Amino acid sequence: MTVPSDRPDVVLVLADDMGFSDVGCYGGEIATPNIDRLAREGVRFTQFYNTARCSPSRASLLTGLHPHQVGVGILNFDDSPDGYPGDLSPESVTIAEALGAAGYATYLSGKWHLSSQMDRPSPSWPTRRGFDRFFGTLEGAGSFYQPRTLTRDEENVEEEGERPDFFYTDAISDAAVDFVAGHHRDRPHDPLFLYLAYTAPHWPLHAHEEDIAKYDGVYDAGWYLLREERLARLVQEGVLEPGTAMAERDPRVPGWEGRTGKDWEARRMQTYAAQVDRMDQGIGRVLTALEETGRLDNTIVVFLSDNGGCAEEMPPESVEEFVTAFVPIKGETREGDRVVPGNVPGLDPGPEATYQSYGRSWAHLSNTPFREYKHWVHEGGIATPLVVRWPDGLRDAPELVRTPYQLVDVLPTLLDATGAAWPPERDGHRVPPAEGVSMLPALRGQETQPRELFWEHEGNAAIRSGRWKLVRKHDGDWELYDIERDRAEQHDLSGRHPDVVADLAARYDAWAARCGVIPRQQVLDLYAARGHGLPPE
Repeated sequence: MTVPSDRPDVVLVLADDMGFSDVGCYGGEIATPNIDRLAREGVRFTQFYNTARCSPSRASLLTGLHPHQVGVGILNFDDSPDGYPGDLSPESVTIAEALGAAGYATYLSGKWHLSSQMDRPSPSWPTRRGFDRFFGTLEGAGSFYQPRTLTRDEENVEEEGERPDFFYTDAISDAAVDFVAGHHRDRPHDPLFLYLAYTAPHWPLHAHEEDIAKYDGVYDAGWYLLREERLARLVQEGVLEPGTAMAERDPRVPGWEGRTGKDWEARRMQTYAAQVDRMDQGIGRVLTALEETGRLDNTIVVFLSDNGGCAEEMPPESVEEFVTAFVPIKGETREGDRVVPGNVPGLDPGPEATYQSYGRSWAHLSNTPFREYKHWVHEGGIATPLVVRWPDGLRDAPELVRTPYQLVDVLPTLLDATGAAWPPERDGHRVPPAEGVSMLPALRGQETQPRELFWEHEGNAAIRSGRWKLVRKHDGDWELYDIERDRAEQHDLSGRHPDVVADLAARYDAWAARCGVIPRQQVLDLYAARGHGLPPE
């Protein structure tokens, strides 16, 4: 067997719309043996944060900068010149470009969601931003049976979705396995970088029936009891400290006892679990491909999610306004049956003829024990699992890292681990310095000091500094939490510490000005003037 160079391979795995407590090693009841293996043989972070939404998180993850700095402050919609352009800016460098310059072969299988132009190649396509090979979708969401914008390198291959056995999660895994095998055959001594960006478990709830059936009865107890069970396992796993309180019940989430339509409600969560399960199966196949080529132990495998669980509902009477204005739905299945869009009680999700979401109540479970959801920068919107496995490079690694970090820290960490350089320029443009720091010392068990972290999405804003987290919703007042004692953000201390609020608010304002955060009202005025609605919230 050919042994690759000493430089580690890198596999960066991103789940889509998956909550903090969904996978087994973070307290979930969903079967994720492969992700759990990464955790048991690697490191878990207890306080890692994303950026609350699909496109901004991907922009930050890939560039080491905040999304506002690289033109993707909301989604991949062109709102220029008054709003964000929705394209990765030419002044940024992607991790694929940095690693490619260091001799890595670079591959992307899955979702891109960082180009406003999706019909023809543009400077922000993955093949123009450092990836040697690409299979996946440019669009943010859609059918798992017939995905739009399905692309191989720069060629539209939507016709592949017409095959009766096509399922997008499986196709993403297939392409990733092929990339690993082909790379080892053709360039066995060169390191590889694989960005494995699943669309699971983002809506619509599409899954294989055999995967759904594995969870028969699992969710019959309802969201509140399962939430308590997850919290107990999170404490048992050491991810959360003993005595961690649960966030109060969301008043918009109904009780379970006495609720009608329980079978359909349970089926929604079963289907979501099946989506996570199938993704985990694919991750296992990629790990096997690396193991069979002798590359796995010198591969840095990173797993995380792009935002918290998604509370977006799809009421049938307004699904057109909610979804199709931004993500067109194919009206017919491959067999010619009508696709029924929306959360129709009694219509079981999973098959191609359905197009549903699991909704707020199950998202409340996914984000155990926190409050809020995707879009917001309270803990439920931004807390994510982060798992890192690298046996050859982390021989004395701790089981858990408790220092807070966020997405801008991933790229500096991988450059540090691989010895690749941060390019100061790209195509004649000066590249801003990375906003993050390397997490490699923490991964190797060294003592590290937390630093200030910042977030903004759709006017929802936060800063974390030591024990304090200052957070607000758009148009709301600042709230202050002692996050070390109150991770679930239940006790607002802003009235008791106005000096801390003023200091942290000033620090946030300075960061927002420096990073080009566009005020939310300016964006709302822009949308109103152009006469179109808002992206799904």
